[in-house]
Amino acid sequence: MSTVAEFTPAAGTITMFSTEWCGYCKRLKLMLDKTGIGYTIVDIEQTPGTPELVGEINGGNQVVPTVIYPDGTTATNPSINDVKAALGI
Repeated sequence: MSTVAEFTPAAGTITMFSTEWCGYCKRLKLMLDKTGIGYTIVDIEQTPGTPELVGEINGGNQVVPTVIYPDGTTATNPSINDVKAALGI
């Protein structure tokens, strides 16, 4: 199974677990693009081990978007303001 450490991003960026069909993921991606915050998308339907990791982070639920911050903390369906605050922007 995958671990949070494998997907912990560089400072100032985030890793976002997503799916192609997730509307909340698309909204967050749009807001990240508008604010210039870097991110890496990991599609849990295409990347082995990630559905289980997302489920572990979210108490058994495979909820997206789930975000990993550079300090290794996570958030589920964060707003752009939550992301900015976590990154100190």
